[in-house]
This record gives sequence, C-alpha cells and structure tokens, in this order.
Amino acid sequence: MEQVLNYLNKLLKDNDKVVVAISGGPDSMGLLDLLWEIKKRKNINIIVAHVNHKLRKESEEEKDFVEDYAKKKKLIYEYMEIKEYGHDNLENDARNKRYEFFKSLVNKYKAQYLMTAHHGDDLIETIMMRLVRGSSIKGYSGFKKEVDMGSYKLIRPLITVTKADILQYLENKNLKYYIDKSNNSLVYTRNRYRKKVLPFLKKEEPNVHLKFLKFSEELEQASNFINERVKEILKDIKNKEGIQINKLLKYDDFLIKKIIEYELSLIYTNDLFRVSDSNTMAIMNLIKLNKSNGIINLPKGYIAIKDYNIFKIEYNKDREEYYYILEQEVVLPQGVIRVIPKSEAKSNYVIRLNSKDITLPIIIRSKKDGDKMTVKNMKGSKKIKDIFIDEKISTLKRKNAPVVCDSNNNILWLPGVKKSKFDVESNGIYDIILSYEEDI
Repeated sequence: MEQVLNYLNKLLKDNDKVVVAISGGPDSMGLLDLLWEIKKRKNINIIVAHVNHKLRKESEEEKDFVEDYAKKKKLIYEYMEIKEYGHDNLENDARNKRYEFFKSLVNKYKAQYLMTAHHGDDLIETIMMRLVRGSSIKGYSGFKKEVDMGSYKLIRPLITVTKADILQYLENKNLKYYIDKSNNSLVYTRNRYRKKVLPFLKKEEPNVHLKFLKFSEELEQASNFINERVKEILKDIKNKEGIQINKLLKYDDFLIKKIIEYELSLIYTNDLFRVSDSNTMAIMNLIKLNKSNGIINLPKGYIAIKDYNIFKIEYNKDREEYYYILEQEVVLPQGVIRVIPKSEAKSNYVIRLNSKDITLPIIIRSKKDGDKMTVKNMKGSKKIKDIFIDEKISTLKRKNAPVVCDSNNNILWLPGVKKSKFDVESNGIYDIILSYEEDI
C-alpha cells in the first residue's frame, strides 16, 4: 500500500478537489484512509460520495457509518439514495445511477479527480469475464488506472494491489469497515470468478494481478495503435452516408473487424461492455452476405444497416420485424435474452421452463397483430396488446418488445412484463432458465 500512497502523494497538489466513491466496504475505506494520509501533508479537498442502494438491511447502518466517519474527519459528505430500479439488471442499473451521481458531484465542486476503489483482483475478474463472454481488444483490457474524462480524471489508485493487501492494511491500522454478504453468493457471475478462478491463479503466481495489469496495458496500447490505422482507413472509405462496403472489403478480415469495433465504440462510448464478439461477427457476416439489404439488432435500440453499398449504425426509430432461434443468447433492440445456469430471481425478468411442456427450439420474435397469451395464474387467454396497456408499457417499448414462444407458437413469456402458464415455480421441475437484461 506504500506504493499507492507514494502515487497519490505525487499525483495530488494543494487545493486539488477529489470526489471519492465510498461504500463503507474494505476497499473504499482503505482508499479513503490513504487520501486522509495525503490530506495531512497537503491541503486537498476530499468529497466523500456515498450511495445507498436500499437492497440490504445493513444499508442504513453503512450509510450512518460513512457519514459519521466523514464528519469526524471534517470531510465534505454527499449522499444519494436509489429508491427504485428500472429493471431486473440491478448491477448495470445501479452502476449507471452511481456514476451519474459521482459526475454531478465532480461538476458541483469542480473537482479535478474522481476516485474509485477498484483493485488488482477486480481487474483480473473483469478481464476473465470478458474473455469468456467475448469482446474487443479494448474490452479485453478491462479498465485503466487513469482515464481522462475531459474536465477531470477518473483514477483507480488501488489497481496495483490486491484485496489481501487492502485487508492487511486495514488490520494494521485497526480500521473499521463493513462486508457486503452478497459478495459471497455464487449466484453472481463475478463472485464465481472471485471464489473459484482467482484462488487458482494466485496459487500459481502470487503476483498474478501485476501480470494481468501488464496484459491490460499492452492491450490498451495495441488497441490505440490499431485505432490510428483504422482512422486513416476510414478517411478513404467513409462518407456522409456511411462506410462504402466495396472499399471496406478490400481489407483483410482482421482490419474489417477492427473497423466495425471502432464504429461501435463511437456509439457505446461508456457502455462498450454491452457489445459482445457475437455482435461484431453478425455485422461482419451481414456485410459479406450476398444480399443487397439487411439489418442487425444491437443493444440499446441501435441497428447495423446494410443498404446496397453502404454500411452504417444508427438508432432504430421504427419497429423492425425480427425472428430468432434461441441457442445461448439473442441481442434485441431493447436488451438481451440469455440461457443461464441458475437464478434465484422470481421477477418477470427470469422464466423457468420444462422442455417436456413445450416444443423446442425456443423462438424470440417481434410482436404480431392478434398475439394472445395464457397469463400465469389467469384463466383463458389475453391479447398481448391488452397486457401492454394494462401494464402501462410505453408505446416506444411496445414497438420492439420481444415475444418468446415455442415452435408451435405457444407464447411463453413477455420478458420483463408477464410470464405464461408454462412458467415453472422455482421449487418445481425445470431444465431451462432464461433471463432478460433490459437496456437502460
């Protein structure tokens, strides 16, 4: 932790303002104490930013703890409470709300820095998860230690140390912190990597976090180098209508893929994790397909369009018909439907099915006029149109709302809205679990 202290001491100057995200957990409390040590040496301004997610009974106690700490140290304390979530994808939704809050504080105090307590183990987990899911070179690099956000810098000072280093530091200084018990649940993907993969890697190489950090930095440099080449190519092949496909196809597949990834990165600036390798490959196949026109649905309502000799990505203003056979994952205009191994959720964003009750394969399609469904715990069928009206689903969402059915056109599920009679209770017999991750 001494190296982190030296880094902060070199980075921060008198009168600098730092917004620091503090949950009350060991990582953030370790970072806050390091900043406090710097404050003893320099006249820096620390703004403690705490977000209460209201998801656990301990949340109020943690809020009081962080507030008391800030007051005792005479630090500025800012608080936000998340009162409701937009959908069942709590992690992404909470993250977006947190960073909106942090950015507002940066603007309010005209801070030079926003700091978070992401550490070396977090970087390993992120890289491993993206490798398994599929991403771009930039996506595989995880996250950076320093990110220039224009008017301020996002800094992750603890990226060079591990969770064990932080805990040892807290123990040596006898500092209090809180533990989020949900971090031990194997229901969450990241926790499975943390509990099962990280111990093996650390056993093989105790300083594996530094190897991953070097790997991350190398990939970042490679990505930047490739993007410079891509920008030069785009000057020749892109006009006001879009990318000219006949010119694009003169390049090898690697560069075509990187050009597509670069175009996607311009749209998903802060949400690149939403775009997987399957999205990129689908676009590549569309471009090469011996067909004049075509459309690929992308996250957050965007579409990739092939229009004769032009390829472009734009927001989908109008409803497009779509029809997919579900294998493992389908990317839709408003979100992603996935086959998942397990879930404890009981909301309309997860459905459990018994393959003996339905006719495989499962189909995901756009809504059709006259669609009806037998809603779970209701007698008779009901029009999908009426369900949307009753549930107060906005007109915009209805345009691209997914309908999940079996091969006999039995409607099984309106993701995020209603489940059919085919849904099996969590204590029943089922062999298929589907989840819906709705885009914000």
